[in-house]
Amino acid sequence: MPQSSLHNTLLTALTALAFGFLGAAIWSYAGLADNRTRRFLLDNPDMLPQMVEAYEAQEAEKRLAGMGDEVFTPFPGVVLGNPQGTKVLVEFTDYNCPYCEASLKDVNRLVAEDPQLKVVIREWPIFEGSDAAARMALAAGLQGKYRAFHDAMFRLGDVRAAASAAGLDMARAEADAASDAVTAEIANNLELARALGFTGTPAWIAGHKPIGGAVGYDRLKAALDESPPG
Repeated sequence: MPQSSLHNTLLTALTALAFGFLGAAIWSYAGLADNRTRRFLLDNPDMLPQMVEAYEAQEAEKRLAGMGDEVFTPFPGVVLGNPQGTKVLVEFTDYNCPYCEASLKDVNRLVAEDPQLKVVIREWPIFEGSDAAARMALAAGLQGKYRAFHDAMFRLGDVRAAASAAGLDMARAEADAASDAVTAEIANNLELARALGFTGTPAWIAGHKPIGGAVGYDRLKAALDESPPG
């Protein structure tokens, strides 16, 4: 196969992976594969991963737009920052995720800097052994002690020790942790994460922009600042 044809075939295949085969057909039949755009992309192959990332982000934003307010509505008490805040950050988290633990300082900084920031936590226990911690965290929310448990759980790494440090009523907490409401919340968070295309923790919605991964303070703040309040 001539080198130019090979390049065209590879580029069309990559476009198919990025945008689906309909997009690749349009790419090919519209003549884009033979003009300066094709040459530019061949000379700059690092653009293709960026194209994929941009496309996935665009699709995630479309899915989010069709979900209504459900993902922004917290389980009772499971909020950091200002519960009535006009600026919203949603975090999907797991207590056994080291990147979630590393991101805690970023969330704390954002909350400290912005009195209008509401952080809605969606407990998403995807690591082995995380379910008990997620359940106890939601039970802590029902006692108005979510923040205390959340911080203690990351600090201590033990469910009962964190519950004790947070001052939970353990009899009530254990009953709430096993309740249908908590079970339904965890299942719902799993479905929300899947619907948004998230594949791991931490994952975020900063304002109205879905973001996957431990992206750091600067990116989260920029996304929040770009979003209209409310």
